[in-house]
Amino acid sequence: MKGKSRARVLLTATVVAAATVCAGTADSVADSPAVGSGTGVYVGTVPLTTLKTAGTYLLKDPTRGNTATKDGSAGPIMSDLDNVWGNGLATNRQSAAVDAQFTAASVWDYFKSTFNRIGVRNDGQGIRSVVHYSNNYSNVFWDDTCVCVSYGDGSGNGHPITELDVGAREITHGVTSATAGLSYTGEAGALNEATSDIFGTMVEFYANIPADVPDYFLGEKINWNGDGTPLRSMDRPSRDGASPDYYSKAIPGMDPSLASGVADHFFFLLAEGSGPRTINGIAYDSPTANGSTLTGIGRGAAAAIWYRALAIYLTSTDTYHGARLATLNAAADLYGTLSPEYAATAAAWTAVSVP
Repeated sequence: MKGKSRARVLLTATVVAAATVCAGTADSVADSPAVGSGTGVYVGTVPLTTLKTAGTYLLKDPTRGNTATKDGSAGPIMSDLDNVWGNGLATNRQSAAVDAQFTAASVWDYFKSTFNRIGVRNDGQGIRSVVHYSNNYSNVFWDDTCVCVSYGDGSGNGHPITELDVGAREITHGVTSATAGLSYTGEAGALNEATSDIFGTMVEFYANIPADVPDYFLGEKINWNGDGTPLRSMDRPSRDGASPDYYSKAIPGMDPSLASGVADHFFFLLAEGSGPRTINGIAYDSPTANGSTLTGIGRGAAAAIWYRALAIYLTSTDTYHGARLATLNAAADLYGTLSPEYAATAAAWTAVSVP
């Protein structure tokens, strides 16, 4: 279907060279951090750390590597007089910027507090976000050259694509590039996409905001398909009508944004287990290829295993079989080969037909 096809375009690891996206401003000795608030299109009302300078406030966070949000790729860093940003409406240009800045801060905080990773490249450099990118632009993309994520406003420029998990998953492409360097072809591309889905979801759980209750769906709030369905469902990826739940010989030739379903499903089974369950009031029902019943080890442990595999063991051309070995090595490092976590990792891969 046309909607599904466009959704596949949205959640891909697009990387472009765009030097103007990354242009910033120098801080003066009089600049200082300030605590403001903003109301985004999707995140609701949230706190924001900004930069007070020369009688105004910039949407720039000196406590997080100068993470900043710009108004258009050639525009300035967002500024405001009272440090109260946006009103929740897409017609207010600051509202999408609130979403983007809060997302970037949440990604920074999640990786720092969970893995002691300071920034996407672990070099202390903040994330640059661009909202209102281009014209009628129906996509979001990551640019590795300047550590930037750019958000379009959709068809008609009235539907910013600035949902928390969508932005977080795009920024995670930068983490993948700086670690395993997974290419965007074949099974390595599928693992690249799945890594973004996994940590986009983990950032959403970490942020835990009322306006976007954490779940294992991707892009459910932007209503891209027009029927309220999410772009991706990690408990049963095949709900979108195209993504596979299990590994097969067809996987190497599939679009990575579809083939990632196998690893998404693996992660849900490892974290939460199989069968029906309700999490945060949301119902899931995750099947297994071999009819096994799995008990999850928890999101935190599952994410720790995936992150260590990404940072230590996975290589740029890895396959699903390589991912199984990498995550088992990571589980052994973290919990031991006789641990329930190690056994659960093996069982979850078998349950998605990666033997």
